[in-house]
Amino acid sequence: MALPNQLATTPARTFAVTVLAWIAAVGFALPLLWMLAGSFRTGTDIFANLYPLSWKLFFPSEMTFDNYATLVGGEFGLSVVNSIFVTAATVLVGLLICAMAAFALSILRFRGAAFVFALVVLSFLVPFDAIAVPLANLFRAWNLDNSYVGLILPGLANGFAIFVLRQFFMNIPFELAEAARVDGLGWWGIFWRIYLPLSKPALIGAGFTLFLFQWGAYLWPLMIGTDPSKVLGPIALANLAGQFEVDFGAIFAGAFLLTLVPLVLLLIFQRQFTESLASTGTKG
Repeated sequence: MALPNQLATTPARTFAVTVLAWIAAVGFALPLLWMLAGSFRTGTDIFANLYPLSWKLFFPSEMTFDNYATLVGGEFGLSVVNSIFVTAATVLVGLLICAMAAFALSILRFRGAAFVFALVVLSFLVPFDAIAVPLANLFRAWNLDNSYVGLILPGLANGFAIFVLRQFFMNIPFELAEAARVDGLGWWGIFWRIYLPLSKPALIGAGFTLFLFQWGAYLWPLMIGTDPSKVLGPIALANLAGQFEVDFGAIFAGAFLLTLVPLVLLLIFQRQFTESLASTGTKG
């Protein structure tokens, strides 16, 4: 008898959840809209309508592209190219490494597999900043500072990406691997021909994890990539704030450019990324 009453309240609950979701979305979008509007203003006009707060803050009356011209003509453009190259290499190579590690932990039966998986889980629970200083000392001793290899290496093996892929692989019926073994296919063939084609959502989710880790990294590039030719985007953005003068227009334009790339990728692969996260806890 309680079922009709529950069904009667469903539209109201749906409406309330929808309203709350829109409020949260607007709350997250307003700073991005202010950043976008500020990138087309001069540095002195960015804070003109902040006190008292006005809707004109989000819609520039006079637009200028000088901020973007300044960034393209300076060192910031090179830093964005460096970030794209380092991030792309990290995602492509790191995704292969993480997928192979996840395949071994989910399919292969070897002594100590549970202990290795526990170390993988522990690796993404420990903040990278806690090991950045001793790791940077090792890289300098190996002459890997101010090099693309030194910038890329720490991001290749990501514990969370391995965890996501392992959980997804464990949901694939093991009978497929057994049948392939009977037909004479080796483990590498099973991994390459069966598991990878079936794991597109998980691969996109893990790849996006690697992308965010590398694209937004600040401490590690600051310690390793000190040469002007190896500076990455976040470091170049911080360098826009000079000691005696701060060009807020250029900073807003640079921040928008660095935000635009992950935003576009998330909009394109949103469904696959959500599916990969939803599958992480389905099987242990």
